[in-house]
Amino acid sequence: MEMPREITTYCPKCGKHTVHTVKMPSRSPQRTMSKATRRHNRAIKGYVGSVEPKPATKKTGKHQVVLLECKDCHYVVERVVGSRTKKKIELKA
Repeated sequence: MEMPREITTYCPKCGKHTVHTVKMPSRSPQRTMSKATRRHNRAIKGYVGSVEPKPATKKTGKHQVVLLECKDCHYVVERVVGSRTKKKIELKA
């Protein structure tokens, strides 16, 4: 699914339609010393595979999210593009 790098849409802070730049949200790195990570590492120590059973469910796809930043006031809004889909979003050159 391709998306343009700039779109004109409503900015809730400005209260009018302005040009927004489209960005992909970046994931923050996982904390290695969090309690859940330490617990998981302790559980899988000595095993080759995963400890938890894998659920036998069909994957329905995820909501594709983009960040829209207003060029006037630099306010960032998160927007869900389309419905649940397996297609990834690519920004046009």
